[in-house]
Amino acid sequence: MPDPTPDPTTDPRPGIVVLVSGSGSLLQALLDASQDPAYGVRVLAVGADRDGIEGLARAERAGVPTFVHRVADHPTREAWDEALTAQVASYGPVLVVSAGFLKLVGPAFLAAFGGRFLNSHNALLPAFPGIHGPRDALDYGVKVAGATLFVVDAGVDTGAIVAQCVVPVHDDDTVEELTERIKQAERPQLVEQVGRMVREGYVVEGRRVRVGPRAGR
Repeated sequence: MPDPTPDPTTDPRPGIVVLVSGSGSLLQALLDASQDPAYGVRVLAVGADRDGIEGLARAERAGVPTFVHRVADHPTREAWDEALTAQVASYGPVLVVSAGFLKLVGPAFLAAFGGRFLNSHNALLPAFPGIHGPRDALDYGVKVAGATLFVVDAGVDTGAIVAQCVVPVHDDDTVEELTERIKQAERPQLVEQVGRMVREGYVVEGRRVRVGPRAGR
């Protein structure tokens, strides 16, 4: 039986660039989905803001090109933003996905990819923005938590919401347990919505994002 894995040199599917800062479990979900030609999306490259992370290793094992732009290697934050923008743009992605990327991009990046840059956050926005979503949710005493996929804007976790998924919060939850439960729901949501946005199209109208073949009507 022939190998079903798409050849990246001849793969005609539209592609995405994924940005990571850590272990890359969300990235892995996208890499796995992209192995099926019917998914309709390929991962063109994976970028990071630091060396030696598992997210980069996952991409390399999958045969996906990688790049690193550390803020410390650039004279200013603006120079870093411009370099990251140019690197991502060189791959010609239809979408850019932040999958645990812990740096805020700047004006150059948003000018190039505004409306095409997605982030998956491990809380039900607009509640609990920032890097401690599950911890803050537990501290507040909520009964449900979850993940939000949104279109990145210039704020911190303030962009228009694409999709949300909900998980229960148990009375004896630790931050680690709740974080893992959220991830279990977050991964399939990210895979499904990125696939639909690329295959079926989408439109951002103010605070609303409509996905599907009728989105532009």
